[in-house]
Amino acid sequence: MISKAEVATAFGKIQDEICHALELADGAGKFKEEAWEREGGGGGRTRILQQGNVIERGGVNFSAVHGRLPELMKKSLGVTGDEFFATGVSIVIHPLNPWVPIIHMNIRYFEMNGDVRWFGGGIDLTPHYVVDEDAQFFHGKLKAVCDQYSQAFYPEFKTWADNYFYIKHREETRGIGGIFYDKLSPVKTGLDWEQLFSFSQSVGRTFAPTYTELMRKNASKPFTDANKQWQYQRRSRYVEFNLVYDAGTKFGLETNGRIESILMSLPPQANWVYDFHPIPGSEEERTMGRLKKGVSWV
Repeated sequence: MISKAEVATAFGKIQDEICHALELADGAGKFKEEAWEREGGGGGRTRILQQGNVIERGGVNFSAVHGRLPELMKKSLGVTGDEFFATGVSIVIHPLNPWVPIIHMNIRYFEMNGDVRWFGGGIDLTPHYVVDEDAQFFHGKLKAVCDQYSQAFYPEFKTWADNYFYIKHREETRGIGGIFYDKLSPVKTGLDWEQLFSFSQSVGRTFAPTYTELMRKNASKPFTDANKQWQYQRRSRYVEFNLVYDAGTKFGLETNGRIESILMSLPPQANWVYDFHPIPGSEEERTMGRLKKGVSWV
């Protein structure tokens, strides 16, 4: 049986690997680290890169926290007992160039009183402009890693992502989705704990080669001020989702997590344009038409 210490150590190593890969791909930016401790138990490492060649602001966070779970979170998670342990890596990257997409990844492990335990996580992409070739590449990479463990994973987790990363009050998806999964256990999946641990690590290690390729391909594309204004508007949708719907944000706030680490997912600038309608036939209109559930990318 895997231990929580093993999971935390492996996740910390994945944080190191991803930060190194992003620094190399950016070519100028360097992550600054803040180590922190949580009142009540545990802590983490917040790493932020700002004003790089490609990345305007990016965060790659690791945490391993424990203690007594608040009653509100017990009800939300459907668990009983008091003592919890949670560890994970959480990433959000906001690029400078509007043709480079926003990306989010999270891998996590949760344990309650040593009895209840599960893995969760996922990766999703939020392009400012949806480029079919990039979407197909991204989803192809996720399907490949899922298929190594179960042919059922990608279709199930892709649908889960479509439903989860949905801005209900806008009736649009946050981006082109990806995969999302939660509460994975041997009973639920048919895989043993070691296999689920391996899957979680594989998802984490899919991030760097996939995103750095999208950086390399798109970072030098020219853009106009109008493209930049559209980027700021699309970022506002990202903010709306994270503050209204995101379960990870809610968990961090309800368990007295470090506020700067929790809200590092927000972009450095976002704009809200009143009653915006894209120009018919424009790239902006095309992108809006692709922000739907159930789009088949592979």
